[in-house]
Amino acid sequence: IRLGLNKDLGFTDVDRVENIRRVGEVAKLMTDAGLIVICAFISPFRAERQMVRRLFAPGEFVEIFVDTPLEECVRRDPKGLYGKAAAGLIPNFTGLGSPYERPQAPDLTVTTVGRPLDGVVTEILTACSYT
Repeated sequence: IRLGLNKDLGFTDVDRVENIRRVGEVAKLMTDAGLIVICAFISPFRAERQMVRRLFAPGEFVEIFVDTPLEECVRRDPKGLYGKAAAGLIPNFTGLGSPYERPQAPDLTVTTVGRPLDGVVTEILTACSYT
């Protein structure tokens, strides 16, 4: 998404809001076309998560909070974004230069540290009734 649809956006608060708005609109179009859409994004602000939720009919949107400590996110980072942010190359990066507002009432919270991926996926699919 950041290399295509949102390539004009950076990591300022305004850009992050627009990033999530665009993703939400695309997910809504896909849902309206009959697809099951799974989006995995760092969505740092509660207001934007609520904005996207309001795009969907009740039961169409499931907020899943993947509760992972910042240290683990840094360790797993496949794109090296946390390293770039720590070096000052990406200002306002979530968890380092910009805050993350934890969800107050997600539909599901999963932890991933010390768990096999297939167990996490099964938990999500079971909670969303897709198994």
